[in-house]
Amino acid sequence: MNAAQTLVRHFHGETADQLTLSYEARFLRRRVLMTDAGEDILVDLEQTSSLDHGDALMLEDGRHIAIAAAPEPLLEITGDNLVRLAWHIGNRHTPCQVEATRLLIQPDHVIRDMLGKLGATVTDRVEPFTPEGGAYGHGRTHAHAH
Repeated sequence: MNAAQTLVRHFHGETADQLTLSYEARFLRRRVLMTDAGEDILVDLEQTSSLDHGDALMLEDGRHIAIAAAPEPLLEITGDNLVRLAWHIGNRHTPCQVEATRLLIQPDHVIRDMLGKLGATVTDRVEPFTPEGGAYGHGRTHAHAH
């Protein structure tokens, strides 16, 4: 079994295969995963990392495996004051994909209810989820200690 110990951010070269993973599955340090073509690889990174859509893992044999965000259930938020809605989502430390005309978050009935009360339109969607990373580096933030 090939092992991957190197994460290459924003890889633009040729890839041999792809790993299509949900947002939660893209947060890892050590795990055996099966590529889209069916090859088992051992991901063995030095530290727990958030793999982003467009990154790649470099295998021991020199090949690169692309990282792709898998379609998953999401909530699409639209409304007249998207900035205000984004503030309320961020205030609850909820991962959020920010786009010009909409926001995407993982399903949460409490936040869905709150957004509805704020005048948002909330629609169920299934699509890849690529939320904003932390302002102080790649990946996910977990606390206020920056």
